[in-house]
Amino acid sequence: MSQLINALGFWNTSATRHTPVEDVQGIFSGSLVAALGLYVLASAGLLTGSTAGIAFLLHYTLDVNFGLAFFVLNLPFFYLSWRRLGMAFTVKTFIAIAITSALTSVQGQVLEIASIHPAWAALLGGLLLGYGVLALYRHRASLGGVGILGIYMQERFGIRAGLVQLGIDLCVLAAAFFVTAPPVVFYSVVGVVVLNLFLTVNHRADRYIAL
Repeated sequence: MSQLINALGFWNTSATRHTPVEDVQGIFSGSLVAALGLYVLASAGLLTGSTAGIAFLLHYTLDVNFGLAFFVLNLPFFYLSWRRLGMAFTVKTFIAIAITSALTSVQGQVLEIASIHPAWAALLGGLLLGYGVLALYRHRASLGGVGILGIYMQERFGIRAGLVQLGIDLCVLAAAFFVTAPPVVFYSVVGVVVLNLFLTVNHRADRYIAL
């Protein structure tokens, strides 16, 4: 019985290793919260950074399905993940991206936000994305794209993943000036800053070492 309890994660005696069940709930809940954050941003017409930001741009300008674009854009980053971060990280990241893409695609069928101020959407969406990505990071997964690069840079060179992602995200949003209105870009930048500062403060390899 004690072995079953440990396997399920209810009383995990290993302080530095997640059980498979803990990984399942962490990856699913992180993906769910991240998908909710993306939906909040989309409800206000805002963007975010990384591959999600590019997927938003394709969605707004070409009416491409966001979930599908987000999934496809992340595919090239799996090579870096597999070569530098290992097979387990790559598989869990692939699953997290697939779940987030699927949930984002069906979100509008189960939830509708009739009206939300862009400032509140930026704050709430950024924090929800931050919580979701943090949960994935702590179970050795990510939402792909710049997240993979950020984890690699933090583990290889000690540069905070949140700062790496923030710099690249701001470059993505700078490109948004050519396709959307300045107020949209401004509030989108607020959301990106909230997201990445949250990750910078809360995700430190020397503070959380569970695998």
